[in-house]
Amino acid sequence: STIPIIFASHADPIGSNHVASVRRPGGNITGLSLLMSETNAKGLELLKEAVPNLSQVAVLFDPTTPAHAPGLKTLEETASSLAIRIGSVAVRGEGELHSTFAVIARDGAQAVVVLNSLFMGSPTRVAELALEHRLPAMFGAREHTEAGGLLSYSPDRADLWRRAAAYVDEVLKAADPADLPVQQPTKFELVINLKTAKALGLTIPPTLLARADEVIE
Repeated sequence: STIPIIFASHADPIGSNHVASVRRPGGNITGLSLLMSETNAKGLELLKEAVPNLSQVAVLFDPTTPAHAPGLKTLEETASSLAIRIGSVAVRGEGELHSTFAVIARDGAQAVVVLNSLFMGSPTRVAELALEHRLPAMFGAREHTEAGGLLSYSPDRADLWRRAAAYVDEVLKAADPADLPVQQPTKFELVINLKTAKALGLTIPPTLLARADEVIE
C-alpha cells in the first residue's frame, strides 16, 4: 500500500480494479496497459476474417487471473455481433491442456481463442494441440504464433517495457504514482503463421495478409 508499483504490461487495470481511473490511478500503482479486453475482441474479428464460416469458438481462460473475467465479457459481446457462439473453458494448469483440447474439439468448436498471458511458458505445446485437433487458434502474444499458432494480435510488448522504464525514472525522482496516468499501447502487432494455415487447409484472405506486421512462411 505504500511502495510504488509500475506495471509494464497490465492486462486490464480498470477491469481488475487495480486503479481508480486511467487519467488518475489514485493509489500507489500505475504503468502501461495491454488493453487485453479490447485486443482480444479485435483478435476475434481477425479470426473471423481468417475463417469466414466460423460460428463456434472455445475460449481458454484462467479463473485465477482477475483480468480474464472482463476479457471474457468483452469477447462475448463481440461474438454476438459476429454471430459466433462462445464456449468459455477454464484451464488452471498445463496438465489440463490435453484433456481440454480433446473436449472442445469433441463439443464442436471450430476454433480456439487463448486469452492473453495464458501458457506463456509453453507456447509450443498449445500450438501443437490446436493443430492436432484441427483448430485454428488466436493468441494474444506473438510467441504462440512463432511456436506454430495460426494468429496473434497484441500490443508490442517490448515497446511497453521500454516506456515503463521512463515511469520508473519519474517515480525515483519523487513523482507520485497516483498522479501518473495509465498509458495505453500505441503499437500493435498482427502475426500470421502461413505454414499453420496451410496445414489446416486454410487460405488466408490477401486483405488480411496485407495488414499483417509479420507473416511466417
